[in-house]
Amino acid sequence: MRLLVFSDVHVDLNAAKRLVKLSRSVDIVLGAGDFSSNHQGLEKTINVLSGIKKPLLMVPGNNESFHELSRVSSQFENMQVLHGTGLSLNGFDFWGLGAGVPETPWDWSFDLSENEAFLMLEDCPEKSILITHSPPKGHVDKAGGSNFGSESILECVKKKKPLWVFCGHIHECWEKESFLGGTKILNCGPNGRVIEI
Repeated sequence: MRLLVFSDVHVDLNAAKRLVKLSRSVDIVLGAGDFSSNHQGLEKTINVLSGIKKPLLMVPGNNESFHELSRVSSQFENMQVLHGTGLSLNGFDFWGLGAGVPETPWDWSFDLSENEAFLMLEDCPEKSILITHSPPKGHVDKAGGSNFGSESILECVKKKKPLWVFCGHIHECWEKESFLGGTKILNCGPNGRVIEI
């Protein structure tokens, strides 16, 4: 199975158009949040991404809420928003968790506390493909010398041992990879990457 994974488009419509082209050679597309910027431009970005004709599984970032992303994407049959939910596709389990975790310092941001995230990750299947906006703590999450990832996502990775974690959020770590046991972790970034599973 071939996946196209990306994050943090932030209304870069040229990046979105490139992702549409890349999607033609894959089976499933995963978007790890931040399609908009400060809750602006979400509809424009999703309209461009509607050129993707493969299943597109998305989580909300901290720049758009779950409800905003669900509302805008609901008009497209191939788009599915995962947030504390999952599905099985092509023989693989996918689970998603959006938002900034832990909470960011910005009052406009769509965030979850570590406890809220922990509860929303409890039903994540073992050996799944995990799509999160925030990275697990200590993995592809460093900016300005500090780690900004999530403890609850880290605990989920340790316990459920997903095959992959695809995330974003920390721009300084775009396209960087990490490993935790047998789990591969990728901070995707807006350029997109094709992954063979």
